[in-house]
Amino acid sequence: MNCIESTDAMVGGDLVPESRSVSPAVGLIGDLGEAVGPDQVLTEPDLKAGYVRDWTGRWIGNAAAVVRPGSVEEVQRVVRICQEAGAPLVPQGGNTGLVGGSIPHRGEVLVSLRRLDRLGPVDHGTRSVIAGAGVTLGRLQAHAREEDLAYAVDLASRDSATVAGTIATNAGGAYVVSRGDTRRQVLGLEVVLADGSLVSSLETLPKVSTGPDVIQTMIGSEGTLGVITSARLRLSTPSESELMVVLVGMDTLTDGLRLMGPGLRAIEFFDRACLEAVIEHRGLARPIPGDFLFYVLVETTGNLALDESSSAVVDRSLWVYRESITETINGLGVPLKLDVAVPLDRIDGFAAVVRALDTSGEVFLYGHLAEGNFHVNVVGSPDPDRASEEILGLVVSMGGAIASEHGIGVAKTDRWRRTTDPGSIELARRVKEALDPNRILNPGVFWG
Repeated sequence: MNCIESTDAMVGGDLVPESRSVSPAVGLIGDLGEAVGPDQVLTEPDLKAGYVRDWTGRWIGNAAAVVRPGSVEEVQRVVRICQEAGAPLVPQGGNTGLVGGSIPHRGEVLVSLRRLDRLGPVDHGTRSVIAGAGVTLGRLQAHAREEDLAYAVDLASRDSATVAGTIATNAGGAYVVSRGDTRRQVLGLEVVLADGSLVSSLETLPKVSTGPDVIQTMIGSEGTLGVITSARLRLSTPSESELMVVLVGMDTLTDGLRLMGPGLRAIEFFDRACLEAVIEHRGLARPIPGDFLFYVLVETTGNLALDESSSAVVDRSLWVYRESITETINGLGVPLKLDVAVPLDRIDGFAAVVRALDTSGEVFLYGHLAEGNFHVNVVGSPDPDRASEEILGLVVSMGGAIASEHGIGVAKTDRWRRTTDPGSIELARRVKEALDPNRILNPGVFWG
């Protein structure tokens, strides 16, 4: 069936999709309806609207249809139909991405995985659980707590972000410093490949040494190599020590690094602009007296080395100031959101230069201090593309990373190609060609 008008060009050895939009042809919608049931294929604009606009509101795409499979077998059918039709598709989890990587931009078929929400019983022998692609982090965490265990990855968007989405982007969150990123929690995956075939490592032993674990390449691939349908995830025993949450005001982030020590679970930061916006938006009290450039939030089971002159407060409810930042900023307008990392010895220099840039907008800085991970948000800039180029250029000049935990998506494809080792680009291209030779899986991500 020739159902989609879409071609790709090879430029300099890389995959560069042409700019022509794709459109559904006669028969494709009907085939998809037969695969998953007609009620699970959305074609009306009002019904598709929530799927084609990303978390920030900056990226708004269009889909030939939104397809909502309810089983692995239905995912396989959908992928095979798209493969035979030459119809590009975009897998989507909770649609909490910030770089435009989980929405269709050129009329692709959007495959929503939210209905794959089966959550298996906890395996206490391996301290693991099998979770479907559409299970939210919040539900997974609650399930683990019922068995006196914990899942390590936690995000403010926990009630929307899904297992497959966080795996596809190798999400980090507040507890990377003590528990590691998503990659460290994945013990096995079930994935539908571009030809509709299924590969699985869900039932593997705790340790297997029989060659390369190729399926691990799916982690962080942003839906470009396969469609993740479920995962076996590592669970851990919660700390029995009493937790202490402390908010400290300070004028340099370097001073905040000195708060790292035994028992550290999380160390977050946000600047004065974030605090003021959250206080106004949520109607919260000012947490500590004084006016500081930065506020560092520490969760620990140890003791903090604070001197008598420190301005600090201890209260577990202090997390609300940090976790309210994203929704607060989004309420101010459509923000430019950048997720970057710089070497720890340059964090204060980076913050100072970003605040001094002429973005003609309001700048908000927050993130994960131990990794030098900044979430740079700019609201009201008349030229967000120029602001993005200046900030990302600064990151590169400081030896940093243009994507720390939110992925590349479509927002950073050009900068990724220009700043990544050519050998790594070529390796990624070869993997893509091998697993998705017709390039139907999330074609706009990485390759532009």
